[in-house]
Amino acid sequence: MNAPSKDDWYNPEATTFGDRVAGAREVAGMTQEELARRLGIKLKTLRAWEDDLNEPRANKLSMLAGVLNVSLLWLISGEGDAPDGPDERNGGNPDVANILQDMRDLRAQITASADRLAMLERSLRSSVREQPVE
Repeated sequence: MNAPSKDDWYNPEATTFGDRVAGAREVAGMTQEELARRLGIKLKTLRAWEDDLNEPRANKLSMLAGVLNVSLLWLISGEGDAPDGPDERNGGNPDVANILQDMRDLRAQITASADRLAMLERSLRSSVREQPVE
């Protein structure tokens, strides 16, 4: 990752997509392993994104922005609101960082539960359609 100065933190002309992914991940306090696990991808896939060797598909890109709590526009182009720099983040309060992490984890669990519920609903509808009417 390029090391942006404090004055041009995530400057769209100085950073790449991979730089923004790595920087937002660091600001979110996640390791590469944690982010890969939360996205349901292999670690080598995330590393390829951060090294600008590959880019995610649209569904993973959207999920990535959500997990990192950044805008999709910023993640793609570097334009718009960038995350706070490391020294601006939460005023250094670890309690706030822990609460934010818990909220992100809960959001991911809710999303996974909603996806599972939708799958079960489709399965139930399919089963109901297949039963003969007496």
